[in-house]
Parts: sequence; structure tokens; C-alpha cells
Amino acid sequence: MSSSTAAPTAPPTNPLDRFFHITERGSTIGTEIRGGLVTFFTMAYIIVLNPIILGGKDATGQALAAPATIAATTSLVAGVMTILMGVWANFPLALATGLGINAVVAFSIAVLPGMTWQDAMGIVVLEGIVITVLVLTGFRQAVFNAVPGWLKTAISVGIGLFIAFIGLVDSGFVRVPVGAGTPVELGQFGSLSTWPVLVFVLGLVVMIVLLVKKVRGAILISIVGTTVLGIVVEAITHVGAASADNAGGWRSTVPAFPSTLVDTPNFSLLGHFSLFGAFGKLGAITAIVLIFSLLLSDFFDTMGTMVAIGGEAGLLDENGNPPKTKEILIVDSLAAVAGGAAGVSSNTAYIESASGVGDGARTGLAAVVTGIAFLLSTFLAPLVAVIPSEAAAPALVVVGFLMVTQVADIDWKSYEIAIPAFFTMILMPFTYSITAGIGGGVILYVVLQAVVGKAKKVHPLIWLIAVLFVVYFVRGPLQALAG
Repeated sequence: MSSSTAAPTAPPTNPLDRFFHITERGSTIGTEIRGGLVTFFTMAYIIVLNPIILGGKDATGQALAAPATIAATTSLVAGVMTILMGVWANFPLALATGLGINAVVAFSIAVLPGMTWQDAMGIVVLEGIVITVLVLTGFRQAVFNAVPGWLKTAISVGIGLFIAFIGLVDSGFVRVPVGAGTPVELGQFGSLSTWPVLVFVLGLVVMIVLLVKKVRGAILISIVGTTVLGIVVEAITHVGAASADNAGGWRSTVPAFPSTLVDTPNFSLLGHFSLFGAFGKLGAITAIVLIFSLLLSDFFDTMGTMVAIGGEAGLLDENGNPPKTKEILIVDSLAAVAGGAAGVSSNTAYIESASGVGDGARTGLAAVVTGIAFLLSTFLAPLVAVIPSEAAAPALVVVGFLMVTQVADIDWKSYEIAIPAFFTMILMPFTYSITAGIGGGVILYVVLQAVVGKAKKVHPLIWLIAVLFVVYFVRGPLQALAG
């Protein structure tokens, strides 16, 4: 799975090929369809996970909606925005509800005194509007172009480490230990004896072998095969009313095969937001700080993600920029608005798109396929839920490896570059936040450039971003002062 784009071997053969530049980018229609499906299967977990995260109550004691309603609307918005990304920006990047942002909305905003879910989603809509304006004025792209190439590489590598860690955690291979001990541990009590973890390990080994053997569709084959294995193991080992944390650890994450495969989707959450409700309940200063916090997360997460995807696909120019950068950023910004307006939290670019790219996707056709799969999943939610985390997680680990190979492009002998790059990489997995990694790297970069007497060589926008990141990191005390 090379990240370089092969030279075209033949002219476009049909309108679809010409529209998406499939041959030009060294791909085929079959490869794009397969890559789009791989991306969908890798990130389909959000359909199940978003209702869990948004399933609590707001400060008034009200629930957002039934889990099935949240799931259906999550799929709808993800499908529409991902198709828009594919058609308009022609980039193999999928979008869905952002995990970090939905957690902030659920656990930090909706629970503030007097706040309702509609008020919280209004904050998301306002953040999306602001970030869209920044794109249309060229400010967001100007900041992106001001970021040094080595820092963009460090961001890609850091994201690679991050998604590999996500894969290890989601599979149960790495977990938080019960009771005192190390922050994380291998499996359960340092053992890989649980069935879900063993299924993950087997799926990972199969995927690696297929990749080494250069088998086309290696990632998708592994995901489907591991899902089947998980269902079989579940059927054999899941006996009685065992709990999720039973001592034997024999529980798979695979639910029983659904009795019905098709459900009529409920989209009643559409329009479930109050644009300025938070201002009246929290005050202007607190509301603005909350909007700013969400904005920074969206602003830099997507920039890092699209560089990582573009690098893996071999689509970056000599300055490390993907094609149609402005279109990519506009779609992502509009997705934030759409997610808030639909009541399912901000939608953003997903680094899991790298799994489809790792399987050969190079154009927006892959994103269109992913988007269609999301739209279909509004009806097929029970079937989508069968895919266990141990089946999708190997793809994250393998793609993480592919992204980390870019680390050789960084000048490790220059400490004022190497140290910020190092912190950018390690902070992402260690803090579980892409934004934290980028922020730490940018702040260290400007500080060290000032120390070595090169402050004037730092782009003014980078100085501004460093200051904003400082504010972002101390937003807690700022909110306390405002309150």
C-alpha cells in the first residue's frame, strides 16, 4: 500500500472516471468503491457510539432523543456531508459526528446550569458559522499554508500514533487496569486470554499478512472475515447472562445477530437547536469561550487530518497541501453547522478515512461510496451494529503504521524542529486529542525559535495561533473567572 500515486496508464474511459480523475490519480473505479466501503466499516462505530455519548440528560433533566433517533440522524448527516466532500472537493475524506466534540457538548456544555440540549447544539451551530466565515475569508487556509512542512509531517505521524492507540484501546488489547497500577495495561490483568482480544489479534495478523503479500482489498477482507469470526466466537462462548465485565472475560463485543435488518429511520432531531439560548443562560463571555473552544478543536483537527490523508494518498503538493484545500475546509465547516442543526453535534473529518486510502482510495468517489453507505445505514442500523470493534480496530493499527513511516522526513538533528515535532506526536495519543498535540507543538515551536534568535522567521499567523492555543489550554481558569 504505497502512499505515492502511480502514473496514469490510460486516458479516462468514462464520465465517472473523468469527473473524479480516477485514472489520473492511479486508481480504478473498483478500488475506489472498495476503499469507500473500508472507510465506512472502519468508522461505522460512530452510529452506535454517538447515541451512547449523547444519551445522557441536560441540565434540565431532559434526554436528547431515543438512541435509534440519534443513530439515524447521525448516519443521515454523515452521509450527506461525506457525499458533498466527494463530489465538490474530490477528496477521499469522510465526515461524521466528531467524538471529542460530542463529548464536550454532552459532558461540559449541556450540563451547565439552565442549559438544554437545544442550547448546546446552538453553540455548535454558531461555532460552525464562525469557522465557515474564516474559510470564506481565506483566513483558515492562510493559517494552514503558514504551518511549516515539517510540522505538517509531525501532525500526520502523531495522528498515526493516535489512531493506532485508538485501535489498541477499542479492541481491548490495551485497557485501563482495574484498581491501582499502571495507567494502562496489556489486555485484562496483563493477559490476552479474552476472546475479543484474541479475535482482534488474529484479525490484525491476517491484515498484516495480506498487506505484506500485497493482496488487494486486504483491509476490507480482514474486517469482513474478523466480523464473521467474532459472530462465530460469540455464538460459541456467550452463554448465560454474563455481564460486560465478567471475570472470565469471555464476552465478545458482537451482539446477537439482529432479528430484523431494516428499520424505518426517525429524523425528528432535525432542527433541534436554539441559536442564542446559551447567551441568555450563561452570559456572553462564557458562551463565547465555549464557541472558541469548539472552534479550535474543529479548526486544527481537520487541517491535520486532511494533510495526513493527503500524504498517505500521495496527493500533497510540494508545500504539503492537498488539492482543493479551500473546498475541503468549506465542506468541513458546513458539516459543523449541519451537525449542530440536526441535533447530533458537530460533524468533522475522520482520520479513519486513512483506512480506505490505505486500501487504495485516491478520489472523491470513495467518499461518495462511504456517504451512500451511511445513508443506507439509516435503514440498516441493526446490521451495521453487528461489526465489532475488534474487527475494525486492526485497520486503525495498520493505517497508523503506514502514517508513521513519514517520520523519516523530519530533521531530527535540528533540536528546535525535532523537539516540537516530538511533542506534537506524543501528545496526541497520550492526551487522546489531536488538538492538544498540534497546540503543544506550535507553542514549543515559537518559543524555541525565539530562544535561538529566529523569531522573525516565524510567520505572524503562527504567533497568533500560538497565543490562541495558550488561551485554549487555560480556558478552564478563564471560564472560572467569567463565572
